[in-house]
Amino acid sequence: QARLMESGGDSVQAGGSLRLSCVASGINNLRCMGWFRQSPGKEREGVAVIHLNGSTTYAESVKGRAVISRDQDNAEDTLYLQMSGLRPEDTATYYCAADHSLICLGRLRTGVMTYWGEGTQVTISS
Repeated sequence: QARLMESGGDSVQAGGSLRLSCVASGINNLRCMGWFRQSPGKEREGVAVIHLNGSTTYAESVKGRAVISRDQDNAEDTLYLQMSGLRPEDTATYYCAADHSLICLGRLRTGVMTYWGEGTQVTISS
């Protein structure tokens, strides 16, 4: 069964750090993966996307504060998002997403991905 499972969401104070993880199972040949977020009353937005070749792109709001990475060396295919300097405006549900397409980095803006996780909550207090 195709599944993306996020973890790592937490409640932290502003200025803190978090690492989100997403394990992909039951899905092969994922060439594009990314993190998106949505807070109440706002549209979903792309946070970061990574191509199979390692190329990455980030939302302006997180540039310099976030690093997306992927680990395929182990039996599991795991996507990470390391965030630092967290701000109250980073509060949102963070979703992992993935696609088979090599047309990848533009999906940060379009949000068009085939597979989605159920989300993990990140809450930043001031």
